Amino acid sequence: MPEKYVLMEVCGTHTVNIFRFGLRKLLPPEVRLLSGPGCPVCVMPQEEIDFLVELAGDPGVTLCVFGDLIKVPGSRGSLREARARGARVRIIYSPLEAVQVAEEEPAQRVVLVGVGFETTAPAHAVALLEARKRRLKNFCFFSALRTMPPALRALLSDPSLSLHGLLLPGHVSAVIGSHPYAFIPRDFGLPGVITGFEPRDILEGLLILLKLIKEGKASIEIQYSRVVRPEGNPWGQRLLREVFRPVEGRWRGLGNIPDSKLIPGPDYEDLAAERVFGVALRPSPEPPGCRCGEVLRARILPPECPLFARLCTPESPVGPCMVSSEGSCAAYFRFESQGQTI
Repeated sequence: MPEKYVLMEVCGTHTVNIFRFGLRKLLPPEVRLLSGPGCPVCVMPQEEIDFLVELAGDPGVTLCVFGDLIKVPGSRGSLREARARGARVRIIYSPLEAVQVAEEEPAQRVVLVGVGFETTAPAHAVALLEARKRRLKNFCFFSALRTMPPALRALLSDPSLSLHGLLLPGHVSAVIGSHPYAFIPRDFGLPGVITGFEPRDILEGLLILLKLIKEGKASIEIQYSRVVRPEGNPWGQRLLREVFRPVEGRWRGLGNIPDSKLIPGPDYEDLAAERVFGVALRPSPEPPGCRCGEVLRARILPPECPLFARLCTPESPVGPCMVSSEGSCAAYFRFESQGQTI
């Protein structure tokens, strides 16, 4: 048996709640928790941010985005800065709001920016279906939607990362179920537990995971059984197959991963913003000194970045991990360096 158990919580909400409720302080010294690439805003590569900032500069465009995205810095500024210069950037709470905006503002080209994993992807699919139903000619979609299992495969294939088990995301798994994680025990010999988000859920998930490791069992278990079924949500999965298709996607810190990004499928590709505007994403440099990519791969902890809490803070972020409410750097800054716990 290992002298130290190195476990990874994949989901950004798990990361934040582990810090918020001081759960790390309850664990024995033999258990070490690492944070994975479970923040959808954080894994967006720089070129996607730059593309959106460039679009926002068009006075005929209205961008509809989730609030976490607006402060993420690109190489040419953030959407918040673009909005301060007069860009039409609207914060939404549901993808369907963008459909309503397009109907109310027919003279504007309304771009729904889709950010998230399998959790939010069905809601974006519904928005595309509704826009088509309403025959909106001024609505289009930019996808930064990504899927978790391919990213986990890429992460676990890194020989420098030595893990004993995974806490798997509850909300993603409510859609996809447990079967897509079968490769984790099969190909990597590791156990995984799908866990809820309350402190008791997380601690129970850790207990189940440690028992599996102690017994030498590599399997996928569901702690979050009140929400997650092994088969997932067939309706949500059907929506994703109908509206989107998976393609190779670039992830900050992880590089290009096959079949890890969802873009509009054949029946909806005319709604893709890149096609509507006739432009393609161009490579962009990472922020100088920012080590978000290494944080997302669990190669370093946030305080090991030389910019952390010095040049990079939530109010003046350099990288996305300090911006998003699910970002590891933001969680460390708020709950560790500032000493805030509930």
